[in-house]
Amino acid sequence: MADEYDTIIVNGVVVTDTDIADLDIAIKDEKIVKIVPNGGLKDASAKKTIDAEGGYVMPGGVDAHVHLDEPPLFGKGSTADNYETGSRSAVCGGTTTMVTFAPQKKSEDTLLDTLKATHAKAKDACYIDYSFHLLVGNPSERALGEFKTLREEGISSLKIYMTYEALQLHDGQILDVLLEARRQQITTMVHAENGQVIDWMTAQLEKRKMFAPKYHGTSHPPMAEVEATYRAISLSEFIDTPILIVHVSTPAAAAHIKAAQDRGLPIYAETCPQYLFLTKKDLDQPGFEGAKCVCSPPPRESEADCDAIWDGIANGTFTILSSDHCPFKYDDAVQGKKTSISDEHPVGHFKYIPNGCPGIETRLALTLGEGRLDLKKFVEVTSSNPAKLYGLWPRKGALVEGQSDADINIWYPPGQMQPYELKNAMLHHNVDYTPYEGRTMKQWPRYTLLRGEVVWDKENGGLLGKKGYGKFVRRDGSSLAGPRNKGEWEIPL
Repeated sequence: MADEYDTIIVNGVVVTDTDIADLDIAIKDEKIVKIVPNGGLKDASAKKTIDAEGGYVMPGGVDAHVHLDEPPLFGKGSTADNYETGSRSAVCGGTTTMVTFAPQKKSEDTLLDTLKATHAKAKDACYIDYSFHLLVGNPSERALGEFKTLREEGISSLKIYMTYEALQLHDGQILDVLLEARRQQITTMVHAENGQVIDWMTAQLEKRKMFAPKYHGTSHPPMAEVEATYRAISLSEFIDTPILIVHVSTPAAAAHIKAAQDRGLPIYAETCPQYLFLTKKDLDQPGFEGAKCVCSPPPRESEADCDAIWDGIANGTFTILSSDHCPFKYDDAVQGKKTSISDEHPVGHFKYIPNGCPGIETRLALTLGEGRLDLKKFVEVTSSNPAKLYGLWPRKGALVEGQSDADINIWYPPGQMQPYELKNAMLHHNVDYTPYEGRTMKQWPRYTLLRGEVVWDKENGGLLGKKGYGKFVRRDGSSLAGPRNKGEWEIPL
């Protein structure tokens, strides 16, 4: 009697982080249960058959840097997407798992209340599976003591900041966090910019009456990122614990990271599409338009900087490619970008423009369509490595019989999709612009499956997924390299 499956995918070119092969996939009870050469399922019985027609079949995207429904930590702005609209946008672009932030304020003494509140925001609201990074604003003795409980709750990562008055930790606090994170096998993400340098540069610009959006980039000089990156690496090496340096934008910071990796240190790095596709020119637009591309770190000087970041992905400096989706409406003077406009500053004040860009829906298609990455490398940085680094692999980011959830993107065969110009109206976020408006799209997921369910069908209904189908996923520790020395950290004597 023929095997009975829920869904089979035939005639696909299966791409993982390690292999490319012509394979068919069988799905049952939300899992991948069989992978065989093309034609190997011709006698199988299935409720649904999808013909990939020679298109790429890849693990669903894992986006490990997403800001949703966050309180205004940096002034008036408040994120435009909540867990419903953000996850809806994600699934329409092929992301099937996201890790968002649960932000603890400096005035709060506990992380567990923050986690509980963030669970409440996400519960029954998501189109895709999700987890959280705890954002540590106050590493009090109580908060540090809760790291063990976080692990028991399925949280294996946290984030700290070296800038922003509302969140910035000094080096002693960073060492406290790294030491306890090492004990509990937690991966620490670091926003590496020197906050005092940024404050000093901001004051210099204000003295000269330079307020336009383009000066946001000037106020965040590459040096601030380069110095903080080197300092973060030094602190990590001292405690002998892994860190992930988020949204790296400068070639010089990438060079510090590569040098540390070449010495065998467990230093991981993330970059984002804005550092592959945007430059200083995108900030220097007429009037207030440049505010659409205000994010931190800012887009850098030239296409040569973008090329260096592309090279860093290809040579392994960058472990993951995330969106850093941090959406604010542009034409919104109450919670969006235009909160920075006043009678005194008719084109805004760069210091007060809410920092961040939308990008969760465009991350995968923009990057794959550019054609600059090896296909296996694309899967590695957008899916497999985020899953490995954050304790989700092989359930997520993989296509492994009996172990992986059936989270799958089926892309168009090369050259088969009619290229089109991207318009914000095509996207599914709760934002009134995209920084990639007008770019030519050469790829987009044709089908996306989440735990075996077709949740996106570009040609037949678009979004088919349902709010609430996404589930919280408990995470283990990283499966990438950890401390070089086992056992408790000892004071070097």
